[in-house]
Amino acid sequence: MPRKRSVIAAAPMADILKTAGAERVSDKAAKALSEALMDIAIEISKDAIRFANHAGRKTIKREDIELARKNI
Repeated sequence: MPRKRSVIAAAPMADILKTAGAERVSDKAAKALSEALMDIAIEISKDAIRFANHAGRKTIKREDIELARKNI
């Protein structure tokens, strides 16, 4: 199955890597970080949706994200 294009731009990923101490960042490394963060974001989102549904809500709240974040 072909992978969807990440909605997280690669340029900010290079900035994150440089902030973390990288001197140089390849395009492929920035794209790989973007894909990794996208995977993590989807997992957090799924958990947050479950928490909201459990609370009887359709709206995802900040608290749902914070709870879901603790699960990673």
